Amino acid sequence: MGQRTVPTDDAGGRLDAALARLAPEHSRSRWQALIEAGHVRVNGRSVSKCRTEVAAGDLIEWEEPSPRPPGLTPIALPIKIIYEDTELMAIDKPAGLVVHPAAGHEDATLVHALLYHRPNVRGIGGESRPGIVHRLDKGTSGLLVVAKTERAHRGMTELFKGRQVEKEYLAIVRGRLEPPSGTIETLIGRSASHRQKMTARTHRGRYAVTRYEVVSCREEASLVRVFILTGRTHQIRVHMTHIGHPILGDPIYGSRRQEGERLGIARPMLHAHRLKFLHPVNGEPIELEAEIPNDMRKIMSELGLSI
Repeated sequence: MGQRTVPTDDAGGRLDAALARLAPEHSRSRWQALIEAGHVRVNGRSVSKCRTEVAAGDLIEWEEPSPRPPGLTPIALPIKIIYEDTELMAIDKPAGLVVHPAAGHEDATLVHALLYHRPNVRGIGGESRPGIVHRLDKGTSGLLVVAKTERAHRGMTELFKGRQVEKEYLAIVRGRLEPPSGTIETLIGRSASHRQKMTARTHRGRYAVTRYEVVSCREEASLVRVFILTGRTHQIRVHMTHIGHPILGDPIYGSRRQEGERLGIARPMLHAHRLKFLHPVNGEPIELEAEIPNDMRKIMSELGLSI
């Protein structure tokens, strides 16, 4: 149970915005969820609309709901933690693991594993995606940062939104990629013909920037470092396909099926390799690296690619 009195400076503003300022232990999105679920009262009256206008002297009261939402139970899945402090942790996500529950993937996600290994992340940043500040596709391996406190969640969210996190991926793409470095700038939007796909051939998408550097190449394939300056859905996969060099093993964006069968590729050859940012709470520089997974090393060896 908590309460705050609205000061003059917040008079006339929205309820959710006022709460985010008066009680910063929760993010604004968390306050919105509490309001919409009926856990907030103004002057003793329950409200459910975030845009409710508050006046100076209004008494805002709230109560925390049960910390265990139905259907989101801890599951003892193994996770590889490569960094941890009191505010953050970084996980080396294996390919094949879904980050959070979604349609068709309600159970056995990374979130379920987090709730088992670190129960205190429950509710951080929301009930359905506790601790999650960014995501990787199911088939992508590598680094994922998890917030353990609300202030770390808010800080990391702002760092990603402000493009202050340096994200480096490794990808194996089809063919000899030339020139050996470059920048891809397009809009990315939902495909009109295939709703599961994104496309760079659109006039109504969101601006996306990807920079790449070829590390090693042969006629058949290239190993590429990829740096994304924006974080659009499927951005690397879409941009590599857009320039005619789809990621090997990608079942959606153009990699030939026979390539996967001949080389034994079971997923897109894309790995979140390094992250660099300033710690959202203490400002210390953080540099993280996830080792190249064995399945990717095997394909590199078979194709004669090295790093």
